[in-house]
Amino acid sequence: MNEKTVLNLSQVSVRRGDRTILGPLDFAVSEGERWVILGPNGAGKSTLLKLMAAINFPTQGTVEILGSKMGRVDLFELRPRVGFCSSAMAEVIPSDELVRDVVLTAAYAVFGRWNEDYDLWDESRAIALLTTFGVRHLGDREYGTLSEGERKRVQISRALMADPEILLLDEPAAGLDVGGREDILSRFANFSRDDHAPVTILVTHHIEEIPTGTTHALLMKDGSIAVSGPVDEVITSEHVSAVFGLPISVLKENERFFARAF
Repeated sequence: MNEKTVLNLSQVSVRRGDRTILGPLDFAVSEGERWVILGPNGAGKSTLLKLMAAINFPTQGTVEILGSKMGRVDLFELRPRVGFCSSAMAEVIPSDELVRDVVLTAAYAVFGRWNEDYDLWDESRAIALLTTFGVRHLGDREYGTLSEGERKRVQISRALMADPEILLLDEPAAGLDVGGREDILSRFANFSRDDHAPVTILVTHHIEEIPTGTTHALLMKDGSIAVSGPVDEVITSEHVSAVFGLPISVLKENERFFARAF
């Protein structure tokens, strides 16, 4: 595997019973890239993301993450190097946990603060991340009292707490109004511009949710990769129409993509 490759999936398939829900497919991500994965419901986007997060194993094929092959590495050592943010993960956060501790406990990969010892670096990083995503002032609030947009920003901060080398986001703007969506995408784009920011892979249903700074895109349909490559070559009217099965016009303005049916 090329030394600059951080994710490499080779002939990967996932089956549930007699049905293949993903693959076979090949996919690779290199250092410095910012990916978005799009496709209709049931396309296999979240299944693919869980493979890259080392949460699920493929039925066949190989998954290499940061130079380590799944099945031949201690996942408890590998997983902290991959930040993962999804609605399923968010559901296990205790509603009475203080926002500050929701982020801080990610240093130990646990939910719910107990008797762990955190040093000044941990506390400073948690505060810095909450500041970056605009929720530092909520640090002493209970997580369950937050709005959906505030929770999403706390969840991303938590996913970054362990300073991962890869960040995976599963529909981070889902359920947000336009203001909340634009705020979180703007903050995420600003964060990603940092030279030390991790490789990012974001899954979404909506073209409007592709952050500025995205370098590559992958379109999925029926558990397979329809097309992938540089974002401007992939997010086109032709490709998007084919994947979603509807004539769609794709426009790009000020580094953002927009779509409408015609």
